[in-house]
Amino acid sequence: MNQEIRDKMIRVCDEKILRKGESVGLSFYAFFENKNTKPKLLMEVARWWIEEEKLDHFEKAFKIKNIINKF
Repeated sequence: MNQEIRDKMIRVCDEKILRKGESVGLSFYAFFENKNTKPKLLMEVARWWIEEEKLDHFEKAFKIKNIINKF
């Protein structure tokens, strides 16, 4: 994944944690708009989420943030 989407994922995780607390969960859809304007990027993130990291549909935002920070 490129640095732009990783930065966005960290930002979204931080915002969700700030608003809803450490236990907030999210799916990879949380990083995209409601309209699918970037299907190739969406599929790249989906593959990373499902195939590479083997994550469930919903995961804790702090867990996702920690995984991304290891890049």
